[in-house]
Amino acid sequence: MNKMGTVVGFTFMNKVRTKSFIITTLVLALLVTIGLHVPYFIDKFTGGDDQPTKIGLVYEGQPELAKSLEAYTEKQPAAGYTLVPYEQADKAKLQAAIEAGEIDGYLQFAEGDGGVFPAVTYTSKKDSLGMGLQNALQAALQNVKAEYITKGMLTEEQIAALSTPIQINAVKASPDSGAGEGGNPTEAMGAINYVIVYVLIILFFMTIMMTGNMISAEVTAEKSSRIMEILITSVSPLAQMFGKIIGMFFIGLLQIAVFAAVIAINISLPYNQPVLADFNLHLSDIRVEVLVLGLVFYILGYFLYATLFAAIGSLVSRTEELGQAVMPITMLSLAAFYIGIFSLGTPNSLLMKVSSFIPFVSPVSMIVRIGLGEPPIWEIAASLIVLAIAIFVFGWLSAKIYRTGVLLYGKRPTFKELRKAMKAYKI
Repeated sequence: MNKMGTVVGFTFMNKVRTKSFIITTLVLALLVTIGLHVPYFIDKFTGGDDQPTKIGLVYEGQPELAKSLEAYTEKQPAAGYTLVPYEQADKAKLQAAIEAGEIDGYLQFAEGDGGVFPAVTYTSKKDSLGMGLQNALQAALQNVKAEYITKGMLTEEQIAALSTPIQINAVKASPDSGAGEGGNPTEAMGAINYVIVYVLIILFFMTIMMTGNMISAEVTAEKSSRIMEILITSVSPLAQMFGKIIGMFFIGLLQIAVFAAVIAINISLPYNQPVLADFNLHLSDIRVEVLVLGLVFYILGYFLYATLFAAIGSLVSRTEELGQAVMPITMLSLAAFYIGIFSLGTPNSLLMKVSSFIPFVSPVSMIVRIGLGEPPIWEIAASLIVLAIAIFVFGWLSAKIYRTGVLLYGKRPTFKELRKAMKAYKI
């Protein structure tokens, strides 16, 4: 155990100090920071600022609609725009007002017939409205349109209700209540949990690939340089293998901790809070079990893949052949990644239920089901048991391959040659 601890510490410190690890971690942290600020940048570059947009409102042609829009805007304290009235549609005067900065653009109604709502034109220096301004004006004009068509037959509350989108509550049928009635609406999954699941899947794939490839590359490098022959005289192959795996595991946890800290710092910035609210992302909706079980499945999934990466690395004599050798494991991890990503909208599908019990795919599948679905507790427990058994089986097999492969040089051995050599060692 002391020798394995030495290998763990050496592996961890040796990799953490490398320029490639530091640069990669910093670059990924920078990309995460930029990604979290994309909505803020979009708002800034599309004209969003602290000052409301000044819109000229032309009364000529449709004074009734103009007054209705003005009355609606006065009741919206956070409309994001202010209206500047213009009685005449004097294009020269309006253009001069835009050039002078008195208004950012002007709104004009076309002539309408009867109950047909007239076309609306917004003129400004820009080719299009910003997203925030467009949504605000559309909501206001929708209310004006309802009032215009009903001609006073509805109250303000009825018009507001008419303009509000209908919300559909999903109700789960249960044996003791009729379908469609008597049941309680299921609480909507918070959008923040969807984001967490998405991030967990990406982190799982990235850290598994990075640490797994580092394990296999280090083993192959030691073998190709003949350092392995010196190492096994003082440290057993098994202590080397599991020491490297555990050391790389701590490196993966360090990266996850760095990314989690970067995310937490960025979303806690004051100007990002309104952005989260606009996307219906509330930190209070985070489910603790998603984070805890997500970490558990990540750890188990890591050890399953890491043992295979170490075994493959021990069979390769040259680093040039490593990429081709680890391709099958890479394909397995890609399959798990794509199954999880493309099943975010259907977490309780048959594919997800079946893949929950396939060891190489179950970590990602269960993360999706726990975060966005409602898997029974027995399925979670069964998936953990199957995954633990798979780690034991493949860990034992990888240990035998590693112990045999580290001293096999030349071309990669065939399965027959490998099986024959493995019989000489008992683990």
